Amino acid sequence: MHNLQGLRGKLRQNEPLAKHTTWRIGGLSEWFYQPADVLDLAHFLPQVPSNIPVFWMGLGSNLLIRDGGIPGVVIHTAGLLNTLKLLENTNKGTQIYLEAGVSCAKLARFAARQGLSGSEFLAGIPGTIGGALKLNAGAWGQNIWTLVTQVETLNRQGQKQQRTPQDYEIGYRQVHQKESKLLQLESKSSDLASEWFTAATLQLTPNTAVAENQAKIKALLQKRNETQPIGLPSGGSVFRNPPGDYAGRLIEQAGWKGRHLGGAYVSEKHANFIISQKHATAKDIETLIENIRESIQTKYGINLIPEVHIVGI
Repeated sequence: MHNLQGLRGKLRQNEPLAKHTTWRIGGLSEWFYQPADVLDLAHFLPQVPSNIPVFWMGLGSNLLIRDGGIPGVVIHTAGLLNTLKLLENTNKGTQIYLEAGVSCAKLARFAARQGLSGSEFLAGIPGTIGGALKLNAGAWGQNIWTLVTQVETLNRQGQKQQRTPQDYEIGYRQVHQKESKLLQLESKSSDLASEWFTAATLQLTPNTAVAENQAKIKALLQKRNETQPIGLPSGGSVFRNPPGDYAGRLIEQAGWKGRHLGGAYVSEKHANFIISQKHATAKDIETLIENIRESIQTKYGINLIPEVHIVGI
């Protein structure tokens, strides 16, 4: 990794990942790369030895990094792959092109100022577009993939692709490339078969009432502030909602609200959020997650599926 050529981004070793996650915890990354742009990434990736794993991260929400850190390379895109623009000559400018490092909140504000509606629900999602595409992020009954007309991806070999929603199986908080299983069988490695989202084109609805769009964003953010523990270090919603129910309701009903484990505790405001205190460890949070899952399974026979991704060693 010391002999990579022609890089324009920043490559560091033993980077503390706690400062890059919303839980403010996690170990070190063996290598940490902040690319200059997508072309720089396309030049960087093929030079990484095939036996070294690659992990992408944006704002670090919905992500629990274990105390042992992440081996291999972490590619950090938040605020770096940040192109955001209206596309010209496309149905009177109702399409927006944006790269994976743009935050969901920035997109929502930009679209509102342009007199476009449809993305207001993204204003309160604490992540980047890359993560939102990977998880089909949503709020208030809306999901990002309902807006997507095209995405751009990059694979481990530095090859760029353009794809449409028809190339993916899109579900609740999950998105899978339809041919990914075949790619994994051919390469015998899920990492080498991976394609990562680098950009997307979204179709929005023309609506010149800018003040109305901005008022809608303000109302949604206010509702979020009233119901979620905003301003405290959390990873976002911990569990997916089970069919026909809400994870937060089940967790609260089971008596978990406010309960502590080490430096982590279940939010008093919303039971589907876990808060980390200054002395918290990733182990505290992971153990609390598992204890809650076991409790809900025992009490109600419901298997809560984590929405949070747990990575590292």
